Amino acid sequence: MYLQPKPVSQVNGSICQICGDDVGVTPEGELFVACGECSFPVCRPCYEYERKDGTQCCPQCRKRYMRHRGSPHVDGDKEDPEMDDLDKEMHYTEVDKDDRQQVTEAMLQGHMSYGRTHEDAVLPAMQPSYPYLTNSQVSGEFPLGSPEHNGMMPNGGSKRVHPIFDDTQSVHSVQSRSMDPTKDLGVYGYGSVAWKDRVESWKLRQDKNSMMMTEGNQHHLGGKGVDLDDNGGQGPDLPVMDESRQPLSRKVTFPSSRINPYRMIIVIRLVVIAFFFHYRIQNPVPGAFGLWLTSVICEIWFAVSWILDQFPKWFPINRETYLDRLALRYEKEGQPSQLAHIDIYVSTVDPAKEPPLVTANVILSILGVDYPVDKVSCYLSDDGASMLTFDALSETSEFARKWVPFCKKFSIEPRAPEMYFSQKIDYLKDKVQPTFVKERRAMKREYEEFKVRVNALVAKAQNVPDEGWTMQDGTPWPGNNTRDHPGMIQVFLGHSGGHDTDGNELPRLVYVSREKRPGFNHHKKAGAMNALVRVSAVLTNAPFMLNLDCDHYINNSQALREAMCFMMDPLVGKRVCYVQFPQRFDGIDRSDRYANHNTVFFDINLKGLDGLQGPVYVGTGCVFRRQALYGYDPPPKEGKKIKNICIDFCCGPRKPRSKTKLGKTSDKKKELPRTDSTIPIFALEDIEEGLEGKTYLLLQVRIDDDKVSMMSLKNFEKKFGQSPVFVASTLLENGGVPQSASPAALLKEAIHVISCGYEDKSDWGKELGWIYGSVTEDILTGFKMHCRGWRSIYCMPRRPAFKGSAPINLSDRLNQVLRWALGSVEILFSRHCPLWYGYKGGNLKCLERLAYINTTVYPLTALPLVAYCTLPAICLLTGKFIIPTISDVASLFFLSLFISIFATGILEMRWSGVGIDEWWRNEQFWVIGGVSAHLFAVFQGLLKVCAGIDTNFTVTSKSSEDDDFGELYAFKWTTLLIPPTTLLVVNLVGVVAGIAGAIYNGYASWGPLFGKLFFAFWVIVHLYPFLKGLMGRQNRTPTIVIVWSVLLASIFSLLWVKIDPFLHQITGPDPKICGINC
Repeated sequence: MYLQPKPVSQVNGSICQICGDDVGVTPEGELFVACGECSFPVCRPCYEYERKDGTQCCPQCRKRYMRHRGSPHVDGDKEDPEMDDLDKEMHYTEVDKDDRQQVTEAMLQGHMSYGRTHEDAVLPAMQPSYPYLTNSQVSGEFPLGSPEHNGMMPNGGSKRVHPIFDDTQSVHSVQSRSMDPTKDLGVYGYGSVAWKDRVESWKLRQDKNSMMMTEGNQHHLGGKGVDLDDNGGQGPDLPVMDESRQPLSRKVTFPSSRINPYRMIIVIRLVVIAFFFHYRIQNPVPGAFGLWLTSVICEIWFAVSWILDQFPKWFPINRETYLDRLALRYEKEGQPSQLAHIDIYVSTVDPAKEPPLVTANVILSILGVDYPVDKVSCYLSDDGASMLTFDALSETSEFARKWVPFCKKFSIEPRAPEMYFSQKIDYLKDKVQPTFVKERRAMKREYEEFKVRVNALVAKAQNVPDEGWTMQDGTPWPGNNTRDHPGMIQVFLGHSGGHDTDGNELPRLVYVSREKRPGFNHHKKAGAMNALVRVSAVLTNAPFMLNLDCDHYINNSQALREAMCFMMDPLVGKRVCYVQFPQRFDGIDRSDRYANHNTVFFDINLKGLDGLQGPVYVGTGCVFRRQALYGYDPPPKEGKKIKNICIDFCCGPRKPRSKTKLGKTSDKKKELPRTDSTIPIFALEDIEEGLEGKTYLLLQVRIDDDKVSMMSLKNFEKKFGQSPVFVASTLLENGGVPQSASPAALLKEAIHVISCGYEDKSDWGKELGWIYGSVTEDILTGFKMHCRGWRSIYCMPRRPAFKGSAPINLSDRLNQVLRWALGSVEILFSRHCPLWYGYKGGNLKCLERLAYINTTVYPLTALPLVAYCTLPAICLLTGKFIIPTISDVASLFFLSLFISIFATGILEMRWSGVGIDEWWRNEQFWVIGGVSAHLFAVFQGLLKVCAGIDTNFTVTSKSSEDDDFGELYAFKWTTLLIPPTTLLVVNLVGVVAGIAGAIYNGYASWGPLFGKLFFAFWVIVHLYPFLKGLMGRQNRTPTIVIVWSVLLASIFSLLWVKIDPFLHQITGPDPKICGINC
């Protein structure tokens, strides 16, 4: 019910903006107005629900709803004697307060608009007493188990059913249709997919005809009897709304007591920054003008960077999903599941860096997901064409026949066996089946044997034969040359023969390795993902896709259902391009030394973007809408007509194009009726015939309800590539493949679409699929979708949906950050830069654009950050400072700035729930990454743009099995360690030199020294985790002890030299007075 309201000027005043039903009228015949402040259209049931169980406020103006006549009293209502006499107005007889609330609840569940026509108000005595579908005892006259209370009949002469309870017998007796309350409502048609169409047709009949009820259960119109049910008595065609018709998700805004102070302190900080820079610019340092100018330029850039990062977090929100409503709506008991099909992509390259056992656990968690098995297909992309990966996947498919039924029988979590068996929890909790312990032990033995087989394959792969690998039939492995091999597809599990040990069907499992030839640009991971998109479109063509890295397993078996609560929601799902889940990691050290969890980004930044146009795509754990990846625009908003105002104003409205201009062919072509979006609008044979005959086949592509565009097959092939089967699949909004197509023909076509030359002269990587041009293809792909007008959703279920591994070694972590930063620099210097791309159409919101600008320019912060971290050492060594001697008034600017910085962080942690340790680790690694990886990314990006020098990256290792975190302390040399090490040494030397100078010059020099020392210690404290990683384990001696020992030893040594306690002081004439010859 908590939907984002539209502006009043853009809404239809007679349509409820929450549920989509008619607003209805009051007993006086006027349009019902829920809110007297803004007149935001809300129907009576939604108004009553908000007052009783909701926020009691209007979703548009946030004002509290006033109590209307006939509404029950709720806490906070003002006492009104005229409105408290509800029994007389509503003709209630001895109904207590609890019963009236139950009646209101029943009305809301029925989803009916209150209000009666003028005739109802004039003749109240003619109103019959109607039974209502409810489980509450309304009055003591009729038992709830009786058939009279299991049906509801429409009110004669009214547009809405208004349940009225009266103990008097009406002149017109009503015999209601009996309905068994023990049966599912879907048997009678309630909550089915066709429910809305039936409601609309019922409304039209009610508007056209004046109905009356008779004992024969028939409507009479002009003396002619018409059956009440047009469906042959299969169920009443009535507008009854059950739980399944409620929204599948809702927004949850943060309390104003938390978010408003946060916004206020942001504004205050802006004002303080303005006064601070006014003082800094007006007061240069005469003796250190270069240091002062450098510091001011750095501080201005930091302020701009903070604005780009801060304001996209202005409207943070949370979201809730209702999985029970999803099941009620799309999984009716006794009927086939109507949930959408999902294709799941897993990508891997190097089995040495990405262990097959890790990938196998990801595959097993996918196969055991809580989703209809016939609607899940898993595709593994092996971009390294490794026979080890192929054999490991074969072993995984065999083990899945035992593992999947065990998971579903006992509902275990997570469904990756390695993570499940390694949990240090009581596995007997909530497990009451007597056979669980026995079967769990047996399954653990099976898994250990499975690990032995996979590890044996890994050990065998260490010694590659000279002639290359051979398969079991003796033929050479096609991927012996990883840079020159044909495309390979192998279906391990499918709908024909893929069953588990209990005889149940298993999801489809497909191995894919795209073709690679020398001389072609294969575009790394982005190219592999686009190949999977085309293969899956030919074989299964699911309307939604989930992509996962090979180390990200499904931690929550209902993750797909969580995503479907947004994608399949009829209110918000049509314009959603993807649902992004946060990344969570296993195997991270307790202190999270290098901020691997990235909590600030996932729990603060992405929540803020979700309140705008949606979060950015982060590369994994994301459910896509296939049509959005194909470059299609989102459906237009209701009531929104796109016009060119300038052309209409200057030249007048354009004349409609004559149909005769399309040629004679268009006159002969008949419009194909489309009753189901899964039915193709053309025949596959016609496409193939058109290709062979080099003729133009006109395809009718529905753009909206009023316009139909004619596009030739040639244009489709120029966009999607030379595959008629794939082109046919792109036009099916709800997915599906032709039933008449043979598996052999589809596999042949699938091999064709993964050939290395398929994307030539097409829009792949430019406008379709994963976008090329950056190593961070995820940011670029999401940005293109948002520019077309799509929005994304951020879903954070209580149990994390996916979990993966992250590099805990310092060098590996810096290389990972370097890859991300280089991708941002590549986008910054490309045509897709958010600074100048995407303004056409105005689909990208302003704050969303700021967020994308921040994701591309943040590596440039490395330049001022390195300079700023060098200034403290220079000041300590030269005795100069970047700030002149300040007065008491000027000191307030600095004090206010520091207070506002800390207040912003504290309030941000307060509304987001992020801990102070996580926030501080993020601040530290921002400096560490900024002075190392980001700095190298800027120079490498400039070299690539200016000189065309490309950089090859190695895949980050996914193995972290050391219980003692041995990888955390391992030292791996890389040039990325040089800049932060230099800054640390320089600042430490500066501290020693500064203290030594103060000791030598006396007490008068200690005052100016404190500001310089504070500045230097700020740098050292931020680089402290880097120093710990640089020094390693050091025989388990705490690094802080070593650092402070060296620092204090140096200071005391200088102090000892200054005192000279054991040296005799030689006195003599002063050379300054007597001269050198004295």
